[in-house]
Amino acid sequence: MANEPRMPNTLIFSHYQISSLMAKDAASVTTISTDLGRSTIQVRRVENGWALPTGAILTDAQVKSIYNDQNSCFRFVDGQLEKVQTFSQRTNRYYSLMPTTRAPTMLISGISMHRVKNTTPDKDTRQKIKALGKPYGRVLDTATGLGYTAIMAAQTADMVITIEFDPAVHEICRQNPWSDALFLQPNIQPLVGNSADLAAVFPDVFFNAIIHDPPTFALAGEMYTLETYEHLYRILKPGGRLFHYIGNPESRYGATTSRGVVARLGQVGFRITSKPQAFGVLAVK
Repeated sequence: MANEPRMPNTLIFSHYQISSLMAKDAASVTTISTDLGRSTIQVRRVENGWALPTGAILTDAQVKSIYNDQNSCFRFVDGQLEKVQTFSQRTNRYYSLMPTTRAPTMLISGISMHRVKNTTPDKDTRQKIKALGKPYGRVLDTATGLGYTAIMAAQTADMVITIEFDPAVHEICRQNPWSDALFLQPNIQPLVGNSADLAAVFPDVFFNAIIHDPPTFALAGEMYTLETYEHLYRILKPGGRLFHYIGNPESRYGATTSRGVVARLGQVGFRITSKPQAFGVLAVK
């Protein structure tokens, strides 16, 4: 099931995609997106809503519901709207997909997993890849999330192994059009497990690069330990690079966490360079 792609013909909407349908002077035939901006279709005005190419009707009441909930994305299935959300029994966390002007982010119990202020999740990811340098060879992504990092790294890397702790996150990925390549691209291997544990079993000098973008210390403290950094150092090839996302260096959390991260990375042998634009540090073996 881990490699199952998104369900075919699933339509996903947010308020960004249907705002034109709310206009009083909306044209009788209007172009919208049913996959959060990845592509467009034409819809036709009918008596009680909008006719989709599939023959289904997105009603005016449904359009209004989508528009009025600007922090949610919705699946349109058999004429019914369902929020893209799930609750994890494993972590007792609530996950939902939140739209932006481009790629959506995921809310983890209401907290965004990407930077969205003055940026978008895909641009945020691009900054992390830029800070790492062009990925090549074998790359480890220690926190899959919505898969954007793995997908972007796989554009140049031979193989990307990406690890997600909570299977519920993969449920959200399978409903997100921007995550499709996570399960379809042959050089991406998505795993479910604890990155701190899996790092201990990878062979020595196995990876050319590592992207370490863990949740906050409060949620995943084991991913910030000296022992985890020792394994990340061990499995990197000489000259290999590790980008560690930390958070806003100007915030109290970012500044405090950064000091500990830099100290421990240096203790295991990494050479550290600050990457403030990407909110992290580059560590070179």
